Amino acid sequence: MKKIKFSFAIIICLCSFVAMATTVYFTKALVDFDAFEKLTAEVKNHRKDRLINVDEFIKMSKEKGTIILDTRSDAMYKGKHVKGAIHLDFTDFTAANLSQLIPNNTTRILIYCNNNFDDKPLFARQTDYFVTKAARPTVKFKNQQLTALTAKSRLTLALNIPTYINLYGYGYKNVYELNELVSTAFDKRIEFEGTAVVKP
Repeated sequence: MKKIKFSFAIIICLCSFVAMATTVYFTKALVDFDAFEKLTAEVKNHRKDRLINVDEFIKMSKEKGTIILDTRSDAMYKGKHVKGAIHLDFTDFTAANLSQLIPNNTTRILIYCNNNFDDKPLFARQTDYFVTKAARPTVKFKNQQLTALTAKSRLTLALNIPTYINLYGYGYKNVYELNELVSTAFDKRIEFEGTAVVKP
């Protein structure tokens, strides 16, 4: 009986050892979805009263203590951006980089992104520097997954939203977001500059 108990104990130990050997231990990444979700809810309430039209955007941009921040890619910024805008690629957002670019976190920051501008090229070989960020979800039709084609079905993925959330999270809460869609070809209220901008 003792031999049976002893053998059983050895088997349990061996099984435990095998289980431990197959368990992969790793340090968890510095990612907290729940905390980000909580921040997003807080920002949503803060943002709703800080959506401005073009005329307000232009007026504010000329006032002291205000900057225009472009967070698109370096290539798109260099090619074409709102005149006077400073640049920090969204992928380069860190506390240090933001502090270096904007030392005072009470500075009023005006933001915009691709989805604020209708920049369709007049000629086929021209580059669209403000490509709309949107996805078309699939819909099921007769057991097939088809891409929805209507404008209303599009899921817009504007850079303004993560930019606003991250600025707020890093302590920059004096943010205003351009909330108007502007035609770069026909609406001349906003001036642009960059390597692709032809000066009159």
